[in-house]
Amino acid sequence: MIALHAMRLCIGLLTAAALFGAPAQATTIERVVSPGGIEAWLVREPAVPLIAMQFAFRGGANQDPESKPGVAHLVAAMLDEGAGDLDAKAFQEQLDRNAVELGFRSQRDDFYGSLRMLRERKKEGIGLLRLALTAPRFDADAIERTRAQALSGLRRETTNPNDIASRLWWKTAFPAHPYGRPLNGTLESVPLIGADDMRDYARRVFTREHLKVAVVGDVDAETLKSMLDQAFGALPAKSELATVPIVKLEGVGQRLFVDLDVPQAVLSFGGAGIARKDKDFIPAFIVNHILGGGSFSSRLYREVREKRGLAYSVYSYLLPLERAALFMGGTATRADRVKETLGLIEAEIRRLAAEGPTKEELTKAKSYLKGSYALNFDTSTKIAGLLLQIQLDDLGIDYINKRNGLIDAVTLDDVRRVAKRLLDGGIFATMVGRSTDSGPKGQGG
Repeated sequence: MIALHAMRLCIGLLTAAALFGAPAQATTIERVVSPGGIEAWLVREPAVPLIAMQFAFRGGANQDPESKPGVAHLVAAMLDEGAGDLDAKAFQEQLDRNAVELGFRSQRDDFYGSLRMLRERKKEGIGLLRLALTAPRFDADAIERTRAQALSGLRRETTNPNDIASRLWWKTAFPAHPYGRPLNGTLESVPLIGADDMRDYARRVFTREHLKVAVVGDVDAETLKSMLDQAFGALPAKSELATVPIVKLEGVGQRLFVDLDVPQAVLSFGGAGIARKDKDFIPAFIVNHILGGGSFSSRLYREVREKRGLAYSVYSYLLPLERAALFMGGTATRADRVKETLGLIEAEIRRLAAEGPTKEELTKAKSYLKGSYALNFDTSTKIAGLLLQIQLDDLGIDYINKRNGLIDAVTLDDVRRVAKRLLDGGIFATMVGRSTDSGPKGQGG
């Protein structure tokens, strides 16, 4: 492990030195297509002896069987637990010996992977990735160990207010849809998941059909072509994905409360959002920033924290999923102030919907959103992740260069119109905390 830790420190320092502060326009993206037809976006960075790869397959937790949520989550945890002739211990030893970082995770719509390695270890890194994707072992002892860890995490979630509020929100918002199922499964479903379920998931999802790849580092296009075919060329050509229907959010107007003896009450809320490729997404992105998009100047931060001290943090964000677009947010506050806090949040949402942002708010939001974009370019891993997401969102290889211009083009009339469209539909909220006389009267929990 010493070699791997040293590699991480060295690479982190070199990458920051080479990339930090570089403007987005300085990032040259090459479209590379391998002889096998596998496409990747490449940003060359010869100054850093590192290659970072991010990739994704269409089909995440939404491909879990209805009766077995958590399959994709367990697959992600199992792919580095042995592959080919290497059992779990031997596979991990190979990763460490070659200073290779390999990781996987599943989200609602996509299954993600990441690979990071030194330039001179690319053969070994690509070989281990190929084994993980094409020949995972899913050994019984590794499954039981991983299952025990997953169940331990699920038991912790039963007393975690954030997890309780989130699970209740998704379950109520999408009661008969894959989005309503918990990503990491349930205490009932995880014990039912076996090696055959994982193999079936991998067979259906890990294919070349919907594969997206982004690479940043010291590698040229010709070398990358060979790497792509070595890593992914043996995967099946076509996916066998279950159909995931377009769905609308349910529960708008409901307020659900769960009584739990914790120091602070947790509040999660959400409503209908705007799709990523909708022409109004960029104006909606600006509107959300003004409302609660993470800066200290947001309306929610000012009203909830600065003026009244009701919360340390309060936020909102846009979540454009493949089959539903959402507007989400949350905070934590004292149990006896949660009703007041929710009332303030709703009032600010209604006010912004009715009046729209001010000219000053629009100017400040544009300045912040354009200036902060450079923070996505301070490491090769971040750049690769950004390029991957742009591919998944189908925004075009020139999006990085166009993005700030799209923000600049948004007018005051645009954000006032879109504020109403985004925020006028109402929200659905879940709250978890100690019951008090002044607290919300729940319809659930």
